[in-house]
Amino acid sequence: MADKTITVKLVKSLIGSKEKQLATAAALGLRKIGDTTEQPDNAATKGKLRVLAHLIEVTE
Repeated sequence: MADKTITVKLVKSLIGSKEKQLATAAALGLRKIGDTTEQPDNAATKGKLRVLAHLIEVTE
């Protein structure tokens, strides 16, 4: 059984974002618009995604 992952893509700019949002984006490996990363599907990741919900696109 493979671990589930979530694909996260940054679709809006981080310019003008709060410190917490910038730190969360960096923790997810998102730096520039168009960056995508694979993240584990767990509670910690979902909390991070909630902080950036208006800036990202999520594919399960």
